[in-house]
This record gives sequence, C-alpha cells and structure tokens, in this order.
Amino acid sequence: MRRKRTSLRFMQPVGSDQRGREDGGGPLTGVANLFDVGLVFIVGLLVVLFNVFSLHELLDQNSEVTIMKKLSEEELEIITKKGHKIEARKVTKDKAKGRGERLGTAYRLEDGTMVYVPN
Repeated sequence: MRRKRTSLRFMQPVGSDQRGREDGGGPLTGVANLFDVGLVFIVGLLVVLFNVFSLHELLDQNSEVTIMKKLSEEELEIITKKGHKIEARKVTKDKAKGRGERLGTAYRLEDGTMVYVPN
C-alpha cells in the first residue's frame, strides 16, 4: 500500500511562498517599507510645521523677518533677516547699546492682553 504525500508549509523550499512564487522575501522586507513610510511622514510633518509657524518667509529671498526670542527673564535675542543677510543680536536689561528716546510704556493686563501707552 502506498502512502499519500502531504505538502506541509514548513517543508517547502526556502524562498517560496504559498502561491508558488520565488523570492517571497525575508523577515526584513517589511522593515524597508516602514522606513519609506517614516520618511514620507517626516517630510509631511516638516511641511505642516512650516505652514503653521509661517516659516516659509525665512526661505523667501525678498522677505524681511524679525523674530524676538526671550532667552531668560533679563535677556532677549532679536533675529533679523533681510534678503540673504541674517543678523542676531542679544539685548540685556542692563547693557542696551545705542542712543534713543523712550517712546512709551507697554503694560500686560490680567487677562493677558498688552496695552501700549505712548508718551
């Protein structure tokens, strides 16, 4: 009496899948696809951040942008971009340079709004 041979999945030759195709891929095939998806996600996130914070003006050659950044309670950094030239200045409460006159006073109210009172 002859025995009927059964085809078991784990007995198939290495490199073929159930449909009979060769080069079914290894366990790292999915990792390459995840890497591609990650790159697309990062590029999309950068585009969204540029639009949300209006940073596209930094890339425009004809625009003028001024950014004021508070480093500490007494130190402020002013970043100015005019064309291709970017200039950063640090201003402290005690060491303000240059001549000028006081134009007015600004007050922050309890609800967070700012009020400017000229001289």
